[in-house]
Formats: sequence, structure tokens, C-alpha cells
Amino acid sequence: RYVSDPSDTGRTDFLTEAEDIVEGLGRDLVMLDESLRAGSADPDLVNDLFRGVHTLKGLAGLFGAQHLGSLSHHLEAKLDSVRLGRAPLNNDTLDLLFRALELYHRLLISEKEQGAPPTRELEELTAKLSGTSERPDEADGSGDLDLDPSIYAVLTEYEEHRLRVNVGAGLRVFRLRVRFSLLTIDDSLERLKGVAKPHGEIVTYLPTGEGDADSIELDILMASRSTAEELTELFSSSGVTVAEVRRKRSPSQHPSFVPVKDSEVSIDSSAEPVGAVPDRHRSSIPPPLDARGVGTVRSISQTVRVDIGKLDRLMNAVSELAIVKNSIDRLFDRIRPFGVDRATASELVRLSRTFDRQLEAMQQGILEVRMVPLGQLFERLSRVARQVSRDVDKQFNLVITGAETEVDKLIVEELSDPLMHMMRNAIDHGIEPMELRTAQGKPIVGTIALNAFQKGNHVVIELEDDGAGIDTERVLEIALQRGLINPADVRSTSRRDVLGLIFLPGLSTRREASDISGRGVGMDVVKTNIAKLGGVIDVQSEVGIGTKFTITLPITLAIIRVLLVEVAEHVFAIPLANVREAVTLDESGVFMVDEHEAMTLRGTSLRLCRLEHHFDVLQNGRRRSVARSQKRFVVVTTAGANRIGLVVDRLVGGQDVVMKALGPSLRNVRGFAGAAELGDQRLGLVIDTPSIVDEVMSSELRRVAQGKHA
Repeated sequence: RYVSDPSDTGRTDFLTEAEDIVEGLGRDLVMLDESLRAGSADPDLVNDLFRGVHTLKGLAGLFGAQHLGSLSHHLEAKLDSVRLGRAPLNNDTLDLLFRALELYHRLLISEKEQGAPPTRELEELTAKLSGTSERPDEADGSGDLDLDPSIYAVLTEYEEHRLRVNVGAGLRVFRLRVRFSLLTIDDSLERLKGVAKPHGEIVTYLPTGEGDADSIELDILMASRSTAEELTELFSSSGVTVAEVRRKRSPSQHPSFVPVKDSEVSIDSSAEPVGAVPDRHRSSIPPPLDARGVGTVRSISQTVRVDIGKLDRLMNAVSELAIVKNSIDRLFDRIRPFGVDRATASELVRLSRTFDRQLEAMQQGILEVRMVPLGQLFERLSRVARQVSRDVDKQFNLVITGAETEVDKLIVEELSDPLMHMMRNAIDHGIEPMELRTAQGKPIVGTIALNAFQKGNHVVIELEDDGAGIDTERVLEIALQRGLINPADVRSTSRRDVLGLIFLPGLSTRREASDISGRGVGMDVVKTNIAKLGGVIDVQSEVGIGTKFTITLPITLAIIRVLLVEVAEHVFAIPLANVREAVTLDESGVFMVDEHEAMTLRGTSLRLCRLEHHFDVLQNGRRRSVARSQKRFVVVTTAGANRIGLVVDRLVGGQDVVMKALGPSLRNVRGFAGAAELGDQRLGLVIDTPSIVDEVMSSELRRVAQGKHA
């Protein structure tokens, strides 16, 4: 599909640029939907969408991406008709735009993976985009304005249309004359737009031809319901002069502008341009809300797009430095007994501490580069939610908080599908039909809340709905029918364990499949994918009240702080993010609970897991016998709301490591998240704490259920 070599770096750059454009289209489309729901569609957003699609079409043509180009061509034509007023902007049009956006995502995936494109969906959508009728242009009300013909000559078709619409709506048209510093023109223009936006629409920017080597003067046409005096006051600190464009009175009268009274507008020849607003006035001009559409040589030079693989290699190099540093420290400890003068020892200690600080700064800097806000993912979820709500004819408000919370980019990418599935389930299975909500005395409009926040070294994501909730009796009934549990165990089963059954493969309370989320099957895949990221998922639900899923994830997978422990002379690494504390084990205080060892810690029962038994660890090739009098330690670990104690022989210490994925032969071994180089040519397995906690905390019910699926 590409005219260039698929291995060409230009193709990678194209796909990255295309993904950025599509993400921008998604943000604009969501804001357009919100503005339309509020009663007035923002024409600037329609124009931004048109420009984005136009850019994407050009890129697709340059790199021979025919399917992307075809969709962009038809979508551009549709948006052009909408922005020129030839086609209506309504819910049907928005549906087409949202479907086009989702198709963009699928096409980009097929282009990236060199897979088969969704040609049937593409043909259907392009036919719909082309098949909608257009309405005739409205009367040219802008011709009533007494504008110089030279101005009309440079106006684009879109700008003329916006003049017609605004004049037809009874708005006044003004000329704002302002001089900008060339060094800060983009920021200054955005500030001016931020001030003007609530009071009207900026139609166009026209250079006057005046200015010098360091500045440029513009005439800005603005439509507003405000008066010239009100706009003059609004821009009083910006060096802007305001004049109203008159309507034609007769062919013999041609005054282009109506000047404002001299007493109301003072044009100071020494006034500074907007790009150099004095400090005493800066507070009167708010910062721009969003400047993603503005690009300059200066802004481009301050932004570098880096492949995440390069960041991984850089992080590996930093990890090697940390290992070398640890080796140097151990070497120094070995030579210390042979006599090192105090001055040399002091200098070595000072250099070691400086190295530690710089190394930590490098690690933190790389991690910050990898972090992206969850808002990128939440925006796509909101688009999916909107489309699904129309497909199932359900009304709800999607409340998003914590979108600014940052997490590793790789985690965001892997989290997309699980959250998408959970969102569809919440709408299809959770939120009730409007008639049922009314009968139950609930608000006719449901609520789905998507929340994220940082908690220590973890990020917590909550997805909550006020829908029907999970019927635990129905879950038990299905589990019994399918032989997933023993009838004798039902009476002793906790509500928490019953809710946990929804994560078993194939269990669903839905009698009929749905096009939106099937039968609800797939929560086992959701849990598995989250576990692969080192995370855990928990569920709480009440019938008739709603359901809340809580996902807890590490902030990053790039580098982690671990506690090194020794078990049967083997070293393992436990992520410190999951460690609550470490205590000495008193064997005399160990007792049995449901066939599990436990101990009492501060008045509460703590289940124990002896790692040498759990992993069947051998010492020198044979199983060892350990005396109960031998001193051991308990590492208290947590995963979500659960905690257990891992019994180990020795606590070695803490260390920063870069976790590596296990090879194909070990990838499916439960209990290990990866491996890490520990220095001195040693490797250590990183324990998958959430999976061990989940396994140990499982009741007999869960173990029987899992045995049925083994």
C-alpha cells in the first residue's frame, strides 16, 4: 500500500503524525458535540476539523496510504459543506463524524501492522458521507457591508460564509487593528483570541502592509453583539484600535469604517504591541485555552518526537550505570579493610553520593518523558460512550475527573481495550432503559463516572455507574448450572467471592447476546490484561444502585524499586510499590485458616505464603528441610484491598532495576512479572505480587472454579 519501503523511517514519522492529527480531531469532535448539545455549534471547531482532515489527506497522498486518503477525501468534502452552511450540523452528521474517527483508528492500526484494511466499512461510510443532500447557499448578507473590494478579493469562501451568517444573525462587524511583535506573534494572537472568543467570532486576519522588520500590523474582522465602546474597553490594554464596519446606505456613500469617538479611544504612538504587553497589564489578558493548532519555527524547535524504543534503550543504559555504581560500592567495601586514608575515603563517599543524585535525576527525567495524561484515553472513551448510547438508545452523563493524571505511555496503550470493553458493558448491561429507570424512581438520565488519581507509586482508575448492579444470586445460579462451584460451598461463599466469579471465562448473566458487548463475556480477558501490566481490578456492586470497578496500576513499567529477598539461596525481587512492611516471623504464632497458614499482625489475621513452597524452590538441586527455629521474615505485600505475608529467609536490600520481559518458555509461568539484572552478573526474578495475592486470597470456591477451567 505504500510507495516507499515499509522500513523507511519516513513511514514511521507519517504514522506518528497521522495519529497525532487523529487525536486532535477526536478532541475537537468531542468539544463540537458538547457545544451542539449546549445549543450553539462552535464554527471554529468545524473549521479546525476541516483543516485537520485536509492535512491528513495531504499526508496520506504523499505516502501512498490510499484508504486513509479516500476516507479523508470524502470527510473533507462533508466538513466543507458543513462549514459553508450547505449541509446541516445535527446528530446524524455528528454520528457520521464519530464513525469516521473510529474508522481512522482502525485504518491506522492496519497501516502500522501492514494488515488487511476494513474496506467494507470504508466503502459503507464513504457512501454515506457522499450521499447526504446539501441545501442551497443562503443570501449573501455580507454584501451589505461597506468593505473595500480589495478586502473581498482576499476573503476565502469560508470567511465570506461566516460574514454572511453573522450579518444575517444581526451581529455587528468590527475592524480590530493591532500590531504584533514577530517574535511573539503566535502567543500574542492566541491571547487576543482568548479575550475575543466569549464576545464574538474572529472571521479573518488581514495584513495591512504596515510594520517594520520586527513587527506586523493586522486588520482583524470580528463579528460581535457588543458595541464598539465595549470592545474598546475589552482590548484597552492590548494596543488594539476598534472601528465598526458600516452597512451600505446608498451607492453614493462609501465610508468604510465608523470611527469611535476620540474621547473613548486613545491611540498612543508609543504604545507597545501585544507581543510586549507591560507587566502591569498582563493580568487583564487571560492565557490561551489551547494553542495546539498554532505552530511556529520557535515552537517546533522546542518539541522533539522520540520513539519510545529509544527511551527504552536509554533507560537500559541508565540501569547499567546503576549496576556499575552498585558494583563500585561493593568493591570499595571490600578494599576498605586493607586501609584507605581518611581523605580518599571521604572523597569516594562524596563522589558516590553525587553520582547517586545525578543518576536519580536521569532516571526521573526519562520517566517524565514517557508519561502521558490519561485524558488522551478518556477522550476516546467518551467518543465511544456517545456512539454506544445512541446505538442502545440510553441517556446518561459521562463525568470525567482526573484526566490530567499521568502514566507510562505503554500502560495507556495496553489499557485502551480493557477500559473500552468495560465502558461498553457499563452502558449496555449497567445503565437501565429510560422506562425502567423511571419506574424505579431513578433519574431518567443515568450517570457513568470515570475517575483517575495517583496513589503513591500507583494510579487508580475508577469506572462507576448508577445502573442495575450485579445480581449475585443470578451469578451463583449460573455458576451452579455450569458446574463452576460445588453446591456445598455456596452457603459459606462471601459476597466478594461471588462478585469475583464474573472474571471467570465464559460466565455471564446475560441471556441474549448484544451487538454492543456480546453477553458480557470478556471480563476474564480484562483481568488478564490488567494483570500483565502489574495491576489489579476489584469490583463492588449493589442491585438497583450500581457497580464500581477499581483498577490499580503502577505508574510506569520502565524502572521499578524492588526489595531483594533470599529464598533457599535464590534471590527474588519484590516491587516495593506493593510492600507495606517487613517483620520477623514468629513460627509459634502461625495457625491455620481454611487450609492456609496465617499469623496475627496488630490484631488482624494475615495469610502467609512461603515462597519456597509456592515456587517449589530447590537448594543445591534438592528440597531442603528447614528448622522451625531458623529466623525468617514476613514481607507484608498488598494488591488492591488485599494483603498477605510472603515468608522469606533473608532481606537483602532495596535496588532500582529495569524489568525485562520473560522469554517465550517462561512467559506463561504464574507468579513472575519479569526478570532484572542485579549486578555481579546476577539475575533475579521479579515477583508478580498481585497474582500471588489474588491466588492466596482465593477461597475454596475460587480454587474449585479455577480447577474446573484448568
